[in-house]
Parts: sequence; C-alpha cells; structure tokens
Amino acid sequence: MTRWPGAAPTRRRFVAIAAAAAGLPFAALRAGAETAHLHRWSGIALGAAAEIVLYDPDATRARRLIARCVEEIDRLEDVFSLYRPESAICRLNRDGHLKAPPLELVALLAEARSYSERTDGIFDVTVQPLWRLYAAHFARPGAAPRGPAEAEHARAQALVDYRTVEIEPGEVRFARPAMAITLNGIAQGYITDRVAALLHDAGMGDVLLDIGEVRALGRHPDGRPWRVGIRRAAEPEIVARTVTLTDRAVATSAGIASPFDASGRHHHLFDPATGRPAPGAGQVSVIAPRATMADAVSTALAVSPPERVATVASRFPEIAVLNDAVSQPS
Repeated sequence: MTRWPGAAPTRRRFVAIAAAAAGLPFAALRAGAETAHLHRWSGIALGAAAEIVLYDPDATRARRLIARCVEEIDRLEDVFSLYRPESAICRLNRDGHLKAPPLELVALLAEARSYSERTDGIFDVTVQPLWRLYAAHFARPGAAPRGPAEAEHARAQALVDYRTVEIEPGEVRFARPAMAITLNGIAQGYITDRVAALLHDAGMGDVLLDIGEVRALGRHPDGRPWRVGIRRAAEPEIVARTVTLTDRAVATSAGIASPFDASGRHHHLFDPATGRPAPGAGQVSVIAPRATMADAVSTALAVSPPERVATVASRFPEIAVLNDAVSQPS
C-alpha cells in the first residue's frame, strides 16, 4: 500500500492516466443493448477515472440520483483525498491528530485495522512515510538507482505500524511524531460501496459502478450479468480476461501500475515488514461481496510473499482470487 504527498498521482490515478494499467475498464455494452433507459456518468473520483451506469425508465429520476452520487463522491473526497490539502486525512497527516473526525474516517480506519489483523500486518495504512521517502528520492536528478539511503529508510520504516494509530470517535491520533497514513488501498472501494448503497436505497436494482473499484448491483438490462474487462498490467492495451458480476465487486492491484523508477523494481506497493517495495507484487484481482473488501484484499495479496498468498486468501472465504498463485474456487 502507499501513495503520495500533495498532488502527485496515486496508484489509481496512474492507472487511469496510463491507459488503465492494471485497471478495470467497463466492457463495451452489447450492440443494441443501450437504450434510453440506460444512463451514464463519467468523471474523476479520488484522482481516478470514474463511471456510473444505471438502468431507470425515469430519466429525470436517474439524473437526480446521479447528481446525488456525484455530490456524495465529492463529500467523501473531502475526507479521504490526499490531494485536497484540507481533507480530513491531510489534516491528520499534517498535525498528527484530528479532533472530531468524520464518522466515515473513523469507520474506515477501524475496518482497515481489521484487514491488517486478518493479514498479519501485510495490509497497513501507515506506509505513507515510505511512499514520501521513495517519491522524494527518485524525484531528485541522478538519484541512486538502489533507492534511499539506509539511514533514511530506517527512519521511515520506524514509523510504520498500524497498531500505533489511536482510533476513537472523538479523536484520531498518531502515537509517534511524523507518522502518516494513506487509505488509497481501501478508500476507493469504500466510496464505491457508499454510492452503491445510496442507489440501492433509492430503489435502483441494476447498476454498474467504477469509482476506482468496480461494483455491480443486479444485472445488465438485457438480463445477463454485467461484464468487466481486466487489463494486463504490463501490457495495458490487452484485456487479460473478462469477468461477470452480479451483486459483486472486483478490484485489481499491481506494483507495476505505479513505479518510482524506470526499472519498475521500486514501486508503490510496500511490504510493511521490510519497508521495501514488495518484490513479488504481481497483478492480483479479487472478486468480493463489497468493493471495500476487494480493494483491501487485492492490495494485501499483491504485497504478500508468494508463499503467503494462499494462506492470506484462505482467511477470506467469501472472495475469489484471479491470479497465477491461487487456484480459483470451483
């Protein structure tokens, strides 16, 4: 997990910019299936391309609901965005504490901690100091290709430990000065789920969302499941596979999606145990009941050492994993 200081691109943003490397673009709708009742919105959410597709015979209601979804996305960006300087997470990272935190921040930090515990700390939101270190190092002309100096690395590594984030309804606080968090390995999924809940509560039964992660409600209007293409991380022009979704979500993680250097050896998916970019961070896709889970678990599995992938995945019996290291469930 990881990401960026200021306005630098996140993994998800890089995915969108770089022809959806490792991303999950909407598969083209079957010819003739688009009707006046299928409504679309495209935009940006948390620095990534986003899209909402919903089926509703009432065009006025559909437009109103899409507008509410966009407002909700914008509101949640004020909580989770690392490129909005006054967002809740930016203020927390700047000051080391945040009084009266938004309920969404408290809820998602608590859920993130549960994924940290279930993955033995492989999923860890406190790796942001490592991202900052590597981003600053490789931004310098003539940066040493081996990466940051050992002393700098040790100082950043000492700040990584999800257990040192104190989470209370009235305040979130870091136990150590200079700590920082990123929720970019889980917040896209969370926002996707929040928008899905908004539409479900409004009576929408057939919806496909791509808000950094993809979630489907119901089915395509022609009766088939929604279809989503998964692009190959190393060759983003190639759709590696197509998956079908009905009331499920899918997320993909891959280290190659956001490298710090030309070699791709130094990338944004850090192993909290070593503080180094995970050496085996290949492309992993996860299908799960919710986008929050798909997002977090795909990140954890991409970071996991190869020999640990199957063990970590087995702790989430409700998911399906799409990669070469884990057999797909029958």
